Amino acid sequence: MLPFPTAPLLLRCLAGWATGLLIATLAAPVSAESDFFPRLQTALPKHFPDSHSSGLSVTELTPPPELPLTIDLTLHQTDLWDRLRHGFAMTDLNDELVLHYQQWYMNRPEALRRMIERSRPYLHHIVEELEARGMPSELALLPMVESSFNPMAHSPAAASGLWQFIPATGKRFKLEQNWWQDERRDVIASTSAALDYLQTIYDMHGDWHLALASYNWGEGAVKRAIEKNEARGLPTDYPNLTMPKETRHYVPKLQALKNIIGDPQTFARLNLPFIPNRTYLATVAAPRPMDVKTAARLANMTQDEFRHLNPSHNRPIIKPHTPVVLPADRVDTFTENLANHGSSLTQWQAYAVKSAERLAEIAARFGISTNELAQANGLPGNVRLAAGSKLLVPGAGENAEGLQRMLHADGSLAIIQPEPKARGKKQLKGKGNQGKNTAKGSRIASKGKAVSAKKPAAKAAAKPKARNKRR
Repeated sequence: MLPFPTAPLLLRCLAGWATGLLIATLAAPVSAESDFFPRLQTALPKHFPDSHSSGLSVTELTPPPELPLTIDLTLHQTDLWDRLRHGFAMTDLNDELVLHYQQWYMNRPEALRRMIERSRPYLHHIVEELEARGMPSELALLPMVESSFNPMAHSPAAASGLWQFIPATGKRFKLEQNWWQDERRDVIASTSAALDYLQTIYDMHGDWHLALASYNWGEGAVKRAIEKNEARGLPTDYPNLTMPKETRHYVPKLQALKNIIGDPQTFARLNLPFIPNRTYLATVAAPRPMDVKTAARLANMTQDEFRHLNPSHNRPIIKPHTPVVLPADRVDTFTENLANHGSSLTQWQAYAVKSAERLAEIAARFGISTNELAQANGLPGNVRLAAGSKLLVPGAGENAEGLQRMLHADGSLAIIQPEPKARGKKQLKGKGNQGKNTAKGSRIASKGKAVSAKKPAAKAAAKPKARNKRR
């Protein structure tokens, strides 16, 4: 302990040293190009379109403190949001669309809270993956823009999963898409593929805003837009490229979410959910064929809870050696219950259709509804199946060899047989009566006249359909 008279002198020295350091720091220039440049204060533009007529209440967000140039990942943080904020590293976008979406989200706090609650099981894993790769943590918020953190989301363009991969891009990044499973909906596999893709297009453009535009629009389209601006002597950054409306709004949505989540005061005012900074997910390989229902029971989970973590399975059976995603605190329960499980892990067997028959007939034979059997086999309904088709039907431990053969097939083994043509009936395709069956060869075709099915008028009526078929 220092003698009492010495303490004030030491404090004065420390104060002088701190003041000098502060002055030197403030005098140092800060580059706007730095990834760690503090977020620009979002203020209401002078000509923001429809800001008053829309009824939105405008709230100005103050920027968070300047981020450090190095991030100590060993620092223990109990709040995942604090950890996320410390990894923000993208240059900020500051325009009218950012403000628009910022206010849009803030005026819908309930929707924002629901979306954050959906992210709870997945967010920690995504943040850890980003940190391991040295990528900006803002990208963990991208599934909010893509799918609202719904792993079962499916778009009209056939994009699927948290990260909304279309089939071709999913295949390019090694995501399995077969009869049994669609890994575009697999939380672990799709996250790895999405980050691979984002890093690839960032390396192509050297700019995260352009990488995000490429993720939404396609890297080829962004490349052509850049080349077009280069030919005209125009800037080639994200705000200056000509692009579709969806892509123009894409990055501002992410920036708006970043601004809201990055400001602890706004986060608290909106009463957004706290997420603990702890591992939530773990994977265990299924040792042998296992029902989804059985796997959920072994982990002491409901089927809905299990499917939220394992949404990629198309069939009621999980193939052997497939990773099963579980809450980290359920792994021991699952493995212990699995070791003590004496009976079969699946209640399904393979069934070979011996002669053409309808799905409803097979369903009745095995005591299951037609809809349930159709869903289990990915069939559209009560179709007629060709002889030799293979189906999954209820039956524990029966026909194990047939089930093993089915498990090794990537596609459906059910062959839909075309409906047999009706005998003794002909079809008239005349105006106002297309597709109706006739009896005794005649029906009213047009203008109330009876026309024989053998007459040229009926043949002429069939020609437009042939032309439509070619189109």
